[in-house]
Amino acid sequence: MKPFCTILSALAAALACLALGACSTLSDRGGYLVDTGHPARYADSRVQFLVMHYTALSMQDSLQVLSQEAVSVHYLVPDAPESAGGKLIAYQLVPETQRAWHAGASEWQGTTELNGTSIGIENVNPGFRDTPQGRVWFPYSAKQVELIIALAKDIVTRYHIAPTRVVGHSDIAPQRKQDPGPLFPWKALADAGVGAWPDAATVARYLAGRAPNLPLPSASISALQAKLARYGYAVPQTGLLDAATTQVIAAFQMHFRPADFSGVPDAQTEAVLDALLEKYAGDWTPRPPAVAREPE
Repeated sequence: MKPFCTILSALAAALACLALGACSTLSDRGGYLVDTGHPARYADSRVQFLVMHYTALSMQDSLQVLSQEAVSVHYLVPDAPESAGGKLIAYQLVPETQRAWHAGASEWQGTTELNGTSIGIENVNPGFRDTPQGRVWFPYSAKQVELIIALAKDIVTRYHIAPTRVVGHSDIAPQRKQDPGPLFPWKALADAGVGAWPDAATVARYLAGRAPNLPLPSASISALQAKLARYGYAVPQTGLLDAATTQVIAAFQMHFRPADFSGVPDAQTEAVLDALLEKYAGDWTPRPPAVAREPE
């Protein structure tokens, strides 16, 4: 009798599957079943951006603040990383599926409040020290750079993060932030396939024989503001070299022309920006309305 009951149970289960659709799409949630056989066409990952920071604290203080206080980040990269089995060790403080509190008031490529759409990496680095001779910035160690590259490359590969969406805190909040600073190894990351960097030959072509430090005429400021906005920066569109625009230009220079980030708009700044826009044309396009739409 038992074999017969078993057969009847199997037949009942098979009929239930036929009624509900393919069994492979049913997920048992305990008190109910969920059919996952009809995935929506318009959806994307929560993670759209990768944001780099420096902590301006020691390793011990960085770990304490980022794990215990009202600020957090997904990953912390030590200034002198330890290793195990021949591999350097980074600290994960927040799961990638969760929102970390690292970006604050921010904007990039039309997206605001990047905490909800980014992964943040804090790098242990003192930042800078002001001296009578001027501000001195602290470099990143070779092992730290090696680990930053390995971690960032893994993240951008898994989430398909576009090169222009690998940014610094100073890029997404240029009016209030300077990290990760002018000594952050952006070119080394780009050489490893992480983030954007202009081609030198293209920069030279756009420079067109002008002196790199030749100031742009005031009539060019409007076009420069438009180009910075097209690349991703939140910049005023006033046609004036106001304080906010100067801060954005300085942030751009700190990322892509760190030898001089005075905020003065010059020929080389314009040429670098033109080269980036040419190289990464189409790298960012607005999301279709169906993607951004949320239930009321």
